[in-house]
Amino acid sequence: MTVSSFLTIFVSILCYSSYPLHNSMISNTSVISNTSVIPPTAKKVNHTTHIHDIILQDDYFWLREKENPDVMTHLHAENAYTQSLMAHTEQIQQDLYKEMRARIKEKDKTFPDKMGDYYYYSRTEEGQQYSVYCRTYKSIEASEEIILDANVLAAQHDYFALGTLKVSPCQKYLAYSYDTDGSEHFRISIKNMETGDVFEHNLCNTHGTTEWLSDSSGFIYTQLDNRFRPHKVFLHNLTESQEQDSMIFHEPDDAFWIDVAKSKDGKYILIHTGSSSTTEVWYHSADAPLNNLRCIESRRHEHEYYVEMIENSVYILTNDNAKNFRLMKTDTSNTEISTWQEVIEHNTEKRLLWIELFNSHLVLCYRKNGLQQLFITDYTFNNGYEVQMPEQTYSISAARNFETNADFFRFNYTSPVTPQSVIDVNFNTSNLTIQKTQEVFDYNADDFTVESRAVKAKDGTEISLTVLYKKNFVQNGNSPCLLYGYGSYGVSMPDRFSSSLLSLLNRGFCYALAHIRGGGENGELWHDNGKMLHKINTFTDFISCAEYLIDNSFTTPSKLIIEGGSAGGLLMGAVTNMRPDLFKAVLAHVPFVDVVNTMLDPTLPLTVTEYEEWGNPNDKAYFEYMMSYSPYNNVEEKKYPNILAIAGLTDPRVSYWEPTKWVALLREKKTVNNIVMLKINMDSGHFGTTGRFNYLKEIAFDYSYMLWMTESDV
Repeated sequence: MTVSSFLTIFVSILCYSSYPLHNSMISNTSVISNTSVIPPTAKKVNHTTHIHDIILQDDYFWLREKENPDVMTHLHAENAYTQSLMAHTEQIQQDLYKEMRARIKEKDKTFPDKMGDYYYYSRTEEGQQYSVYCRTYKSIEASEEIILDANVLAAQHDYFALGTLKVSPCQKYLAYSYDTDGSEHFRISIKNMETGDVFEHNLCNTHGTTEWLSDSSGFIYTQLDNRFRPHKVFLHNLTESQEQDSMIFHEPDDAFWIDVAKSKDGKYILIHTGSSSTTEVWYHSADAPLNNLRCIESRRHEHEYYVEMIENSVYILTNDNAKNFRLMKTDTSNTEISTWQEVIEHNTEKRLLWIELFNSHLVLCYRKNGLQQLFITDYTFNNGYEVQMPEQTYSISAARNFETNADFFRFNYTSPVTPQSVIDVNFNTSNLTIQKTQEVFDYNADDFTVESRAVKAKDGTEISLTVLYKKNFVQNGNSPCLLYGYGSYGVSMPDRFSSSLLSLLNRGFCYALAHIRGGGENGELWHDNGKMLHKINTFTDFISCAEYLIDNSFTTPSKLIIEGGSAGGLLMGAVTNMRPDLFKAVLAHVPFVDVVNTMLDPTLPLTVTEYEEWGNPNDKAYFEYMMSYSPYNNVEEKKYPNILAIAGLTDPRVSYWEPTKWVALLREKKTVNNIVMLKINMDSGHFGTTGRFNYLKEIAFDYSYMLWMTESDV
């Protein structure tokens, strides 16, 4: 279990292709004709909220009435307006889509992972949107068995997202979850992989996670409440319907979420429950019946701990007297905190992230100076070593390490110039073996440069800024630039490769990623100093990064595009209010811009669980602080840059009405003839369109907007 919030957070990472830039691609004539289209105007309906002796006036509050025909009429009008303005970019959208798709190796497969007698992998076929999941018996070269074809499942739906796939211990059954409308309410199905038959009964209203019992007779799963919170754990018997499932755990606290996991050796089932600052872990043998759950250590406010188990040993990452966490050990005979023994001490320079346990070795991942490091040790903890990475900036993640008796650890590696690779590190020799590297057509890493720049924030804090550009990039202060940011929940923004971004880099753009406070790049204090009553640091850090790019001749305000999504959309809205003069255009994906109204409504999904990130506005101090930066509440009459907001109608995380209201108010208040557009994905949610090719069309839309903005006088 990683050391992170239980809230699954959308981190909108840009999908990082080879034509020269031609100004004629998007003509100013087309721009002029399109801007004559009249934007939709949302009607005003009086609505007030009384709090702390203050009256909040919100004339667009009614737009949250999803069943109101006027709301749907307005949303369709917004889409029609955006489509009309973007019509002149249709050719460049097609060109971008074709070149991005041409870089993808359409027929490919993942490197196989061994589990028992089987090797599991997925593959993609030319022209197909989704993966085909397969296995072979005892040898990689043996005949292939298809266990699930996501293309077949997706064919029945406009939207399709596969959740988790879990193979039973006997390797006969497959439990898989999927979402068909973007609401993230997952359905779970069970398949007999030997016969190919799918069980008649499905499980509904789940969060999509499952863990099997040792005898493969059933599995546990989490169920959602009406606020999109996993609040109960049920045991499902394969021979029975969902109505007969028995509840084995209930979390009544609205601020806490539940996640389920299983130890790598298969002996234990773990139930993690927690808020963004407090956790508690329960466990049980993976053998049925599950009627005597044991708590590792009872919850204590602001105590976070995360557990992995092997045989009778319990390893705990804890922040008890350790802001950046330390590693402790105990055993199943008594797991109270008084029995915990320290095996890796706290270090103010190293934020411990996660561990994986093998029979002979333990793998620890920590973050230092913004970068992840792998530390491997045997259980004496006297013979550990760091894995040496080949580049100065990169991102790593654990691959699927199914077996505890392995003599290597498999991980995924990528950097802004290195496509994703699968690498094994041998426990005994520390040698690295690259098993597979993503093949990208028409790409040469030597053509690109990546730098890590240090930016001084408003208060003197040093902010890391990753800058990527082609070696023929013209650093004369007049080149286009895309600056991306997030800065929330302690989430670190990975420096990773994406072939899609090449389409901008090859057209003269530079790309910059701001590692601002509120994220987790420099430990827990980095997060603390960008949340709650310190949230404004996130925004001023981002502004400092934009100023740095301009002052160091990477770009100019008339060529600077900024982008962020979800909580990064809050960032977009806040900095646009604070420094609209710095940016030519703003691209805000599913932006969390109506902070105060949303946090005042505990009936909405996620609100209560978010109090420890933003604060509770029922407390006057937090209310006043939120009011000082909430994008929607701070829109005023001024010269705003061009803005494109993108939302999902079924989004359970950031409701569609937030960007809809924001766009309506911006149009009402702006004092210049800039363009403010809204695009609503009518059959998807927080994560947009699914399918590897359909998703490229969305990126092509975004990039064509950026090219239009940087090449026109709008």
